[in-house]
Amino acid sequence: MFIVEDTIAGAEATQIPKQRGESLLETAVRYAEERHWDVFPGTWLEAVDGTQRCSCDDPACPVPGAHPTRPEWATQATGSATAARRMWQKQPTASILLPTGRTFDAISVPETAGFLALARMERMESTLGPVTLTPDRRMHFFVLPGASVKVPDLVRKVGWTLSSLDLVVLGEGAYVAAPPTRFGSRGAVQWACRPTPANRWLPDAEELISPLAYACGRDRKDR
Repeated sequence: MFIVEDTIAGAEATQIPKQRGESLLETAVRYAEERHWDVFPGTWLEAVDGTQRCSCDDPACPVPGAHPTRPEWATQATGSATAARRMWQKQPTASILLPTGRTFDAISVPETAGFLALARMERMESTLGPVTLTPDRRMHFFVLPGASVKVPDLVRKVGWTLSSLDLVVLGEGAYVAAPPTRFGSRGAVQWACRPTPANRWLPDAEELISPLAYACGRDRKDR
C-alpha cells in the first residue's frame, strides 16, 4: 500500500533525501547531489506577534514561506551541491523549491484524486517516480520533462478534456515546493512516494495519465 512517508531508514538512507531530523540546507544539498535536481531557496517563515508570517511581508500570502523571493528565480536555480550549500548558508530557513521543466515535470492533482490514482497504480503495478503531498491538499507526480506538451492530447485519448479535470501540468517556468518545506501553519510538504534508487528513472506522462485522469474524473463527480 502507498503511504505518506516522512522518514527514511535502512540502507537507502545514504542515497536519498531525508526529511525528519535533517536541516533544510542538508536536504537541499542532497537533492542536488544525489538526485541531480536543480534547487533554489524561496521565502521563509518568521514569527510575528506569535504567528508565522511569510518573509515577503504580505499578511495575506497564499503560500507563506513557500514561494520564490524574486521574479528572476529561474536564474537562481542550481544543480550544484556546493552552490546550494552556499545559498542556504545565507538563509538556513529558506524553503526548498524545485524548478519544473528541467530534470522533471510534475502533474498536479487534488489529494483525493491522487490517493485514488496511487491505489489504482499499485494494482496495475505501474512504475512511479517521486510524488509529493502538499499542505494545500495537492499531489505532484514527477514525470519526464515534456509532459506539458503531451498531456492535453493524452487526456483526450482517454475520453476527457483537460479543462474538465482538476489536473495541471507544471513544466518550464513553474516550480514545486519540496519536503520538508512548510506552508505557514498548515504543515509541511511530505513524500507520498519518496525518492529511492529504484525510481531515479522517471516515468513518462503517458504511463500515468490514464489512472490520473480517471481519478480526477471520479473526484469531480463526487463533489
